[in-house]
Amino acid sequence: MIVRFFHQMGSPRYFYNVAGKMIPWFAVSFLLTLLAGLYYGLFVAPADYQQGESYRIMYIHVPAAWMSMFIYIVMAVGGLISLVWRIKMTEIIIISSAGIGASFTFLALVTGSLWGKPMWGAWWVWDARLTSELLLLFLYLGIIALYSAIEDKRVAARAISILALVGVVNIPIIHFSVEWWNTLHQTSSVTMSGKSAMSTSMLIPLLIMSISFKLYYGAVVLMRARAEILERERNTRWVRELVEAEVK
Repeated sequence: MIVRFFHQMGSPRYFYNVAGKMIPWFAVSFLLTLLAGLYYGLFVAPADYQQGESYRIMYIHVPAAWMSMFIYIVMAVGGLISLVWRIKMTEIIIISSAGIGASFTFLALVTGSLWGKPMWGAWWVWDARLTSELLLLFLYLGIIALYSAIEDKRVAARAISILALVGVVNIPIIHFSVEWWNTLHQTSSVTMSGKSAMSTSMLIPLLIMSISFKLYYGAVVLMRARAEILERERNTRWVRELVEAEVK
């Protein structure tokens, strides 16, 4: 059953129809979790004993930084699948994700700068984590530019798949940079082991915001993928029938 589902999702027409049904659910869930996360993060969570109220930018900065890495990993896995099995939908997911990943990375850098000013006394320092995160933004922009520069989209997809795989080495550098080097950036308060240096009242809204950002990514990547499918499949019979039905 699972194998059959993934095989069907490899069909642009099937994916287009399923994505259209999923987008409203992702969008509504995103709005609800966003409102809940912002409310609890801004009004319910207590002030930090060291940073005061300024720490609350964490509820945007940290989930954005997590998403910047998560989306790139999705793209790298998609790149591997695309190169090995030549599945068209994975190519579409890669390029549909690139712009979203770049936006989250830019958001992480900007909010990190706003947070760093009162904490470090500077908008920007060439800290290991900040520098590697900036490199991640350049990788996203490079993928977008490379895809746009190549006219044959199947060839372009192969090129960006290779670039995504090569660039994935930067992800562990971002994650472990605060442990490998002596940096100004604080160490992670939330770890995969489940141990957290944060109080529960601060951690819960952070996790809600993380879920919210993932739901946002789900909604937007499906919308972008549907648009990319229509562009690629514009000469097929099913797209012409779809356009005719919309006109009527």
